[in-house]
Amino acid sequence: MKLTKRHSFGYHGFSMKKDEFEALAVEALSRLPERFAKKLENIDIVVEDEPSRNLLREMHVGRDGTLLGLYQGVPLSRRGFYYGNVLPDRIVLYIGPILREGGNAEDIADRVRSVVIHEIGHYFGLSDEELRELE
Repeated sequence: MKLTKRHSFGYHGFSMKKDEFEALAVEALSRLPERFAKKLENIDIVVEDEPSRNLLREMHVGRDGTLLGLYQGVPLSRRGFYYGNVLPDRIVLYIGPILREGGNAEDIADRVRSVVIHEIGHYFGLSDEELRELE
């Protein structure tokens, strides 16, 4: 797993350094049930400041919408025997939108955990609709 580092962010009177945010992502991963954690292979978790406008447009996120995280890769459910020697899948967490949702440190930690679990669900091949049903 690779995490990128930069600077601090602050929203609604709450600030957090990027490395503190990354620690929340690592903690979320460490809390995954073993049966799921042991199946995670060749995946990077990356923290970025904001999703690009092009990405938001590509994902059909409207002006009032936001993107907290994104899974990029081939879900396990779609991999065949031929799958191998590929770049790592990526889960991107967007620190700006996550912090702008507001709350205290515990709320942010819960949100990061929720986004990480949601994106890992995509890694396992679950759709947004299926993930919503599980919540």
